Amino acid sequence: MSDPTDEFSFLPEQAADAGIDGPVPRAERVFLTLPDGRTLSALRYGDGSPEVTFLHGAGLNAHTWDTTILALGLPALAVDLPGHGDSSWRDDVAYTGGTLAPDVAAGIEAWTDRPQVLVGQSLGGLTAAAVAASRPDLVREVVVVDITPGIDPDGGPSQLRDFFAGPTDWASRDELVERALSFGLGGSPTAAARGVYHNSRIRPDGRVEWKHHFAHLANAMSQSPELAEAAAAQQDALGSVLSESGWSDLAGIEAPLTLVRGTRGYVTEQDAAAFRERVPTASIVEVDSGHNVQEELPRDLGRLVAELAGKG
Repeated sequence: MSDPTDEFSFLPEQAADAGIDGPVPRAERVFLTLPDGRTLSALRYGDGSPEVTFLHGAGLNAHTWDTTILALGLPALAVDLPGHGDSSWRDDVAYTGGTLAPDVAAGIEAWTDRPQVLVGQSLGGLTAAAVAASRPDLVREVVVVDITPGIDPDGGPSQLRDFFAGPTDWASRDELVERALSFGLGGSPTAAARGVYHNSRIRPDGRVEWKHHFAHLANAMSQSPELAEAAAAQQDALGSVLSESGWSDLAGIEAPLTLVRGTRGYVTEQDAAAFRERVPTASIVEVDSGHNVQEELPRDLGRLVAELAGKG
């Protein structure tokens, strides 16, 4: 039985569900105060300094990597990106790879003592690319999971926007689980309940809300046509600039680079072809998965990362 006061009490159940043998690693939550006073939070697993650092996607949190890290079998760090989990929200609501990279780099410097195998999924993948391009001293290998710059925002990502554009607070976590399952998110009811637990908090008034900033922003835009129109115009204006910045980051990575593409995920065959053309030295691994490879195929992804780390 999981202890609702211990965020790591789910780990034995997750390991058993995934068929992962061996002892569950020690885990702890760590915090870092950034120069501007904001807080960056992360989860540290295992004994010894982390060898692999994981960055999650938009609307998720560091716990999305739990089972992958159990399968990995190496000391690891999973960061709550700014605006997510237990990390502070950004007042400028700038959640792009380039803006998040300095905060992540500060965390890697504080919590590790060696260049990392840096693994990022979705927004975390673009952030990993920006970190690797700007701070090559911190990174020895990069794994980008199911994301490339400039993917169609009206494709898979629109499902997440619709999902989070609901109410900002709920009567119970059960309501959030039901909503996730109705959108085809979260996997099994048990996995969805675990994900909602890690991604929500109970306010002093007893209502439940999402931890991450994105849900609150999506709700605000859904309630205000003017705000939504302004945001769309801003997205159009910045889209090509951010796309080119992302491609520049990928092309500027000195470390070995691997793209893991879920064949049912957000990266289309055309996106993968563009990746091959623009980053010809990188490798592509295709897996039978949707966008959240770390949750659908955690054992396979953990083994792949272990191999890239030279420990597989």
